[in-house]
Amino acid sequence: MAQTVFIPKEIDPAEPRVAASPDTVKRMKALGLDVVVESGAGLNSRIPDSEFTKAGATIGGVADASSADVVLKVRRPSADEIRGYKSGALVIATMDPYGKQAEVEAMGSAGISAFAMEFMPRITRAQVMDVLSSQANLAGYQAVVDAAAVYDRALPMMMTAAGTVPAAKVFVMGAGVAGLQAIATARRMGAIVTATDVRPAAKEQVASLGAKFVAVEDEEFKAAETAGGYAKEMSKAYQDKQSALVAEHIAKQDIVITTALIPGRPAPKLVSAAMVAAMKPGSVLVDLAVERGGNVEGAVADAVITLENGVTIVGHTNVAGRIAASASLLYARNLYAFLESMVDKTSKTIVVNPDDELVKATLLTHGGAVIHPNFASAAPVAAPTAPAEAVSTEPGLDAAPEEAAAVGGEQPGKPEGAA
Repeated sequence: MAQTVFIPKEIDPAEPRVAASPDTVKRMKALGLDVVVESGAGLNSRIPDSEFTKAGATIGGVADASSADVVLKVRRPSADEIRGYKSGALVIATMDPYGKQAEVEAMGSAGISAFAMEFMPRITRAQVMDVLSSQANLAGYQAVVDAAAVYDRALPMMMTAAGTVPAAKVFVMGAGVAGLQAIATARRMGAIVTATDVRPAAKEQVASLGAKFVAVEDEEFKAAETAGGYAKEMSKAYQDKQSALVAEHIAKQDIVITTALIPGRPAPKLVSAAMVAAMKPGSVLVDLAVERGGNVEGAVADAVITLENGVTIVGHTNVAGRIAASASLLYARNLYAFLESMVDKTSKTIVVNPDDELVKATLLTHGGAVIHPNFASAAPVAAPTAPAEAVSTEPGLDAAPEEAAAVGGEQPGKPEGAA
């Protein structure tokens, strides 16, 4: 008898994404799996039930979760959802487990095997499974779109008979996946773009997209990257010099986009109230880290606020979810690729190999216990400090998901679709 994969409708009303697409349903069916999609699961991502049915799925209800061998989700399951899963079921989602020890232990006690997709290792075979990068890429794009919608001027320079409209100046803080896509998008829209990051390698990446790099490039900066491509923690003296340079630069900008997150910790403050006060009337700040406390002092989650000096701070959460149709297609493919890696092609059954490096990195709970080393005890290991670049969630960009970095990198590299 074929194993069953269940795709629920996300219970969080603020989460429009879905963990499968018609394409991934077809692929799962080709693997010999049965697929049941909860009615309405894809509507907020512009995927009606009929499209899932055409792909080979059965449309069902919440009760179908109880017989599923695998549950694919966007967000960590709630306590009610967990009670509806059978013991031994595999649940694959963006789990956002830091600071949620009780929730992680509840999944362990329920006997489910919970996989946290945001812990996927940064290795070649796992690139297609990288939910953080796929969602951060879209968040970077959407950040520019959101900024342009609030900014009441044109972004490109326009020379007309009536006069010249100057190009907008856009400053991106963090050159990880979200930051690089924001740079590429702003450049395509005609803005003059500058960017900063604590990783020396980011300078070349920023320049390749046609933007100017802004940083204090002293000897400490040149040695600020580990062999793995992550940023080292900088000295207080360097941080002060960089902060002064950034403060001077921000005062001249029209749009500032911040992308810095650190896994399991509050987002670092990159833009102080004094910096915001020094900005020009009509300027716009977009804080992609607002869900984790924000990079911008004064940013408010799920709010767009205009201060007395005329500066607007955009604090949308789940930014990738703001373009849910695209985000769901990419997220679904990430999850399918991971699931496919566990399917035995001969028996057409899912086999969890505890020695596989992908399983080791992502498996939170298994066999009735919490087994991930960061969460296996009541006092979990501290979240990673600044490998300043392991993204998030939004989802999204993670959780976030969403991205993570000392100054906003996630995974190094040029974003998809970059010019």
